[in-house]
Amino acid sequence: MAPVPPGIRFLASFNRDQWYRAFTFSLTFLLYTSFHLSRKPISIVKSELHKNCSALNELSTASSSQLPNLHTAAECSWKPFDKSNYKQLLGAMDYSFLCAYAVGMFLSGIIGERLPIRLYLTFGMLMSGLFTCLFGLGYIYSIHSLGFYIFVQVANGLVQTTGWPSVVTCIGNWFGKGRRGLIMGIWNSHTSVGNILGSLIAGYWVSSNWGLSFIVPGLIIAAMGIICFLFLIEHPNDLRSIHAVQNPAPCSNNQKLTKNWIGTNGHKQLYHSYKQGDKYQNWDTELLLPQDNSSVSVPVQQVVVVKSESEPSAISFMGALRIPGVIEFSLCLLFAKLVSYTFLFWLPLYITKTAHLDAKKAGDLSTLFDVGGIVGGILAGVISDKLGKRATTCAVMLLLAAPILYGFSMISEFGLGPTIGMLLVCGGLVNGPYALITTAVAADLGTHKSLKGNARALSTVTAIIDGTGSVGAAIGPLLAGVLSSQGWDQVFYMLMAADFLALLLLLRLVTKELTSGNVVKPRSGSTTVEDGPTALGVFQFGHGTEW
Repeated sequence: MAPVPPGIRFLASFNRDQWYRAFTFSLTFLLYTSFHLSRKPISIVKSELHKNCSALNELSTASSSQLPNLHTAAECSWKPFDKSNYKQLLGAMDYSFLCAYAVGMFLSGIIGERLPIRLYLTFGMLMSGLFTCLFGLGYIYSIHSLGFYIFVQVANGLVQTTGWPSVVTCIGNWFGKGRRGLIMGIWNSHTSVGNILGSLIAGYWVSSNWGLSFIVPGLIIAAMGIICFLFLIEHPNDLRSIHAVQNPAPCSNNQKLTKNWIGTNGHKQLYHSYKQGDKYQNWDTELLLPQDNSSVSVPVQQVVVVKSESEPSAISFMGALRIPGVIEFSLCLLFAKLVSYTFLFWLPLYITKTAHLDAKKAGDLSTLFDVGGIVGGILAGVISDKLGKRATTCAVMLLLAAPILYGFSMISEFGLGPTIGMLLVCGGLVNGPYALITTAVAADLGTHKSLKGNARALSTVTAIIDGTGSVGAAIGPLLAGVLSSQGWDQVFYMLMAADFLALLLLLRLVTKELTSGNVVKPRSGSTTVEDGPTALGVFQFGHGTEW
């Protein structure tokens, strides 16, 4: 007999439960990648909506001083962004999307706790695809109304709020607290991967047909919405019903096995029943019947009854705010996300203006910021797992980010090489705390010990934290649009001030972490079962300071 190939032995070493977790990890990663992929085109297309035609004017003048100037700003730019206040108009588009996103996020988490996540997320992705495509259709049908683009941005911002609470809740259901920082640090790289893919896809068509820069990402997120509907498993308990149907309890000859479905919030409870004559009987009810000759006898075979416990009610908004640490981390994320989203929406335009590159090259170069963000998010997760100190890890990275931001504003004028290096470093330090707070910290707070095992708080807590952060994400690009008219230095001063404010908001939690004497550091070798009944072997590790 031939030996089993090592690759097959490796695959066989994983059990079914581990494969399901790996599948959920990969699927939710791709789902939220498509969300960020569809948000990125606007930052790439900005430099095409308002072009700098001075170079073309100079070329026309040099070639023939007698010919009239054929390349005016109005002819180069897309109305209504051809005016001198184009920065304010572009900033208003960013603000309309992010303001709608911030407002909708607070409602989205509360709604998401009460609806099946799979259906809720599918609806949001299909609608996001529709509105993203609508923006691109503005180019194809020559729509020059600012109101149209503002409406599309507002609608898209609202429906995109379905994404983050849903995927964080799903990944939190499948993975315990063990190495949560590392796992979610790797998983949260979908943000940067989506930004990179969105930049490359939008940049491919930005100079020839910028409408396709929106239509293609819109079709991608809609297609991923269909995949979500077909394959997403939001909780390990949902698989129990499948396994029970595939391996039903045996019945006697005159008994017919049936099944009844009861459940709330999309989590179905399966009750096995059998029919004897005209009478239906549940297996578990039969165990309570008196045993005599006239009654139905219990089958000799072992019967497994699949029934989930009654679910606790979803937490209220004010109840989530009372969880220790939620307010501090939410306000910290407001300023951290202000910095991150200012880079997200304005970095390509900044590179275009300062490095004098075209829209495609500037978009490609801006992806290095997201590459640094991937490394920063993973590094923040690993360090916080090792030390058991989430707030301290965020604070150190925020402290280092402020001088790096100032250095980036200075070094970016010295050529391409220094700019590339600073983009990588800035991306890591800016996105590291942002990634850690929105994933591992949110999951920790959503399963805080004060909740006494109520797992239905994760979506609401995630929405509060990310919704508050989205307020900063809305303010940052708007301020950048206003301040950039006075010089890009003013924008970087604003970013450094926001970074210091984020650091100040964490000081109480940092002090508590550093003075706490009972920190339990996560160790890869020790596991404890999660509070409450576990499903499919999901375990957690010891975790650090409770806030």
